[in-house]
Amino acid sequence: MPPLTSYAARVALTVLLCALSVAPATAADSAPRSSAPSAWEARPTSGTTRTGEGGRPYFYLEGAPGTVLQDRLTVTNPGRSPLTVRLRGADADRGRDGDGEPVVRDAGKGAGAGAWLRFASRKVTVPARTRAEVPFALTVPPDTEPGDHPGAILAESGGRAVGVRVHLRVSGPTLAALSVEDVAVSGRTIRYTLVNRGNAALTPRLSVSADGMFGALLRREARTLPRELLPGERVKLTEPWRDAPALDSVTVRLRATAAGGAHGEASASATYLSPAPLAGGALLVLALLAAAGAYRRGRRPGRGLRLRPRPGRGRRHPAPDGGTGDETASGHEQDSDDRHVAKAGAET
Repeated sequence: MPPLTSYAARVALTVLLCALSVAPATAADSAPRSSAPSAWEARPTSGTTRTGEGGRPYFYLEGAPGTVLQDRLTVTNPGRSPLTVRLRGADADRGRDGDGEPVVRDAGKGAGAGAWLRFASRKVTVPARTRAEVPFALTVPPDTEPGDHPGAILAESGGRAVGVRVHLRVSGPTLAALSVEDVAVSGRTIRYTLVNRGNAALTPRLSVSADGMFGALLRREARTLPRELLPGERVKLTEPWRDAPALDSVTVRLRATAAGGAHGEASASATYLSPAPLAGGALLVLALLAAAGAYRRGRRPGRGLRLRPRPGRGRRHPAPDGGTGDETASGHEQDSDDRHVAKAGAET
């Protein structure tokens, strides 16, 4: 009987372990899968059959004043329910932000490239797990100045907005002009302003140098700034200077260049006066003054020996007891007269 009981216990333990190992898998299989769709997207229509492969990052349109330019926008809905998207145009204000999308101003109310956009439909419903292509046209006004006119297409749905950049270049003479302004040095930061004074978008390169009273302090080679400067745009930027001097008079020079021969240069002066070197210099001056005073006191003549002139005949003698030499000489003359008087009395 005991062997049978042991065998039954082993069988029961084996069945229990199998149940525990199967239960999580069964629960996982029976759990409903997440129905949350991935984010929808809007982008320029690609020339390939599959969206996302070989696609354009933004629209590039070019034409003369008065022309009509056409293109297509693709909206992709990977979810399980239909998606309704509203479309509108906007003027780009400061190029792209850190997410790669354009920074726009007054969406739907612009007076530039954003206002020149017309869509086949401003409201588009995209079925689940599919994509839709939306044609649009951009009409360049006849009096448009040549150069770059940035804009954007905004697609909005469910509180989310996706911006697609529209780079419009109007044919004609272009001017690339760049200036550096408002250079100022504050502590370990160099502040300046870049201004695009032409009609073409620029990607500037910047070099920085600084010189002090005893030579070069900073030499920073030209590098491309991580932003695009649009026509007429003015942007304030900063440059770090971590190893700025503690005590010096410096001149900082900034030079910016861009394609098309655009360049600008400006400089600023600053004086660095750190409290630590000033305090050390003050203590050194005080120590030198104290040493000079002690030295002068040590060089003064003694007061125990004084010479005074004697009226009448005789030489000047030092007074050993602090008296005057004149009194000693007068005493000697009085003693001599007394001796003569005594001698005359004795003879009488």
